[in-house]
Amino acid sequence: MSLFSTAKVVTVFTALGLPAGLIGMPLTLATRDIGWMYRAGQRIANLGLRAAGITFDVEGRDNIPADRPCIYMSNHVSNLDPPALIPMMPGTPAVMVKKSLMRIPLLGPAMRMGKYVPVERDGDRRSAVQAARAAAEAIQSGLSLLVFIEGTRSRTGRLLPFKRGPFHIAQSTGAPIVPVAIWGTERMMQKGSAAITPGTAHIRFLPAIAPADHPNRNDLLHAVRQSILGVLPEYMHPLAEENETAARS
Repeated sequence: MSLFSTAKVVTVFTALGLPAGLIGMPLTLATRDIGWMYRAGQRIANLGLRAAGITFDVEGRDNIPADRPCIYMSNHVSNLDPPALIPMMPGTPAVMVKKSLMRIPLLGPAMRMGKYVPVERDGDRRSAVQAARAAAEAIQSGLSLLVFIEGTRSRTGRLLPFKRGPFHIAQSTGAPIVPVAIWGTERMMQKGSAAITPGTAHIRFLPAIAPADHPNRNDLLHAVRQSILGVLPEYMHPLAEENETAARS
C-alpha cells in the first residue's frame, strides 16, 4: 500500500507539476505576479496527497489575521508537512527552507520567485543574518512567512527545542505569530523514508500571538511553545529532560 500511495503522489506531482512550472515560470517572469503559479502549486500538492489516500482535519483558520502578514510557526515531523499545510493557508506565504532545496531544477527557481527564504542549517552568523533580513523583507512586502520552528524534523515526533531567530524577526517586524500544530503526518511518512502510508493529517491554526504583548524573546518563545503543546497529542510532548533543554535554549 505504501509503494502504491507513493507512486500516486509522484505521478500527480510529475504529470501536473512539470507543465505548471513550464507555463507558470515564464508567465511569472512576464507579469511579476507569483500568484498563479503559487495557487497551481497549492492545488497540485493537495491533489497529490489526496490521491495517496491522505485526508485532512483542519481547524482554526478563523484565527489567522485577515488584514496583515503574519508568521506561521509550526512543529515539523515529516516531509509531508509542507504539502499538507501550505494549501490550507490563505494568500501566498513565503517559507523558510533548507538552502539545498534551492538547487532542485524547476522547484528552486519557483521558490526564489516566491521569495522563499533559504536557510543554511548550522550555518554561520552571517548566513543567519542574511536569512533574517530576507524574511523581514518578505513580510514587509506583504507576504506572510511559514517557519518550521524546530529547524528540522523530529525523528520521534516529540516537540524539539525552538530556534530563536524567527522570534527576532517577529519582534523586529511586529508581525503577529500564528502557532500551528500538525500531527498524523509522522505516521504517514517517517524521517529517512520516502514511503507514504494513507492517513489523516491533523492541522490546527491557533490564536495569534502579538510580539508586543511579551516583554522579551524568551517570554514570546514560551507563549508560542505552550500554545502548540496545548493541542499536540500526549505522545508528541517532550520528555522531562527535553523540556529542560528547551527551557535553557
